Amino acid sequence: PILYSYFRSSCSWRVRIALALKGISYDLVPVNLLKDGGQQFSAEFKAVNPMQQVPALKIDGITLSQSLAIIHYLEDTHPNPRLLPQDPKKRAQVRMIADHIVSGIQPLQNLNVLKQIGEKKTEWAQNCIASGFQGNAPSFLTALEQILQHTAGQYCVGDEVSMADLCLVPQVSNAERFKVDMGLYPTITRINKALLELEAFRVSHPSRQPDTPAELRA
Repeated sequence: PILYSYFRSSCSWRVRIALALKGISYDLVPVNLLKDGGQQFSAEFKAVNPMQQVPALKIDGITLSQSLAIIHYLEDTHPNPRLLPQDPKKRAQVRMIADHIVSGIQPLQNLNVLKQIGEKKTEWAQNCIASGFQGNAPSFLTALEQILQHTAGQYCVGDEVSMADLCLVPQVSNAERFKVDMGLYPTITRINKALLELEAFRVSHPSRQPDTPAELRA
């Protein structure tokens, strides 16, 4: 497998965690989203992913983009350890939390949006993340903190690592980068701390990637 990734991309980080959890070795091709006007816009990378976004994963003779689609494929082809619970109710909860983060929070403070916002990008990102976490937001955003108070055990849903956790940790990292007050979200903070103690989350961390700048390395 070949993973096209950017060290700080939360979408790429989700996939790196899944690959690590499932013990899948891969070659990493860095795509710098800032250098040269954005290497994702090069003709070379557009041939890999016409959407000009990371991650993209070449595996088993196909090329996949979109982090959840990639993770679902890995789940189907490498079912151990399981990232979706067998219980239908818990499975639905995992998908709900993942979609909440992937569709309701992260796109509002990704690189393309922040470029459009300009000088107020930090304030914008803080508001988007806090709204998604706390729920004082447009109706399409639900209160992640409140949801997790009902679904969580050790992790987002019960005591097994799931697809929801793969989405949570990168989003919390974004929140911390934009100086969101995480003291307001004790459940999110507790789960995130527990997950970062797991090896798969540590080795896939943005501070430990081949393309991580020296000043940001762990």
